[in-house]
Formats: sequence, structure tokens, C-alpha cells
Amino acid sequence: MIVEHAELAVQAGREEEFEAAFQEARKVISQAGGFHWVELLRGVERPGVYLLLVGWDSVEAHNVGFRESERFLRWRELIGPFFASPPDVEHFDALGTRFTG
Repeated sequence: MIVEHAELAVQAGREEEFEAAFQEARKVISQAGGFHWVELLRGVERPGVYLLLVGWDSVEAHNVGFRESERFLRWRELIGPFFASPPDVEHFDALGTRFTG
């Protein structure tokens, strides 16, 4: 599994709107082929910055299957207006399951 790691900077004062829009956007991404899960975290030191983590079958499932689909257009329509700058996106190989001790 591949984990997409995206840092999302949201326009100051629009954080609550963004979080509400994300509730709908996560339904859109969840319908993409190769999708496994999505998690959104909000910065403590930088509350206008969010960390988006998405589990995918592969980089291609994200970059081609999702980003070249109509679902991606809807995703960006929902949350894109809140971005203060373009998202910084990277992909990581999962090296096993989460350890919970």
C-alpha cells in the first residue's frame, strides 16, 4: 500500500468552512478505485495547516485513476477554494501495519 501525504494550507479564517467541505469531499474520494482510507489532521502549532493522509493501492491509483477522473474535479471543487497555496503532495511506501503496542 502507498500512503499519500499532502500538506494543505487553508486560508486564514476559513478553517471551519474547509472542515465542513471536507466531510463531503471524503465521500467523493472514497469512491475512487484503489482507495483504502483517508485521514485529516489539523496542525496544533499551525492551525491553518492540515495533513491529509490517504491509503491507495498504488501511486498510479492516485495519480492516474483518481487525479484524471471526474471525481478529482468534484474533490477540488469542494475543497480547492479554501487553499492558501497549492498542496505539497508526496507518496510513501507502507512498511507494515500500524503498531499500537
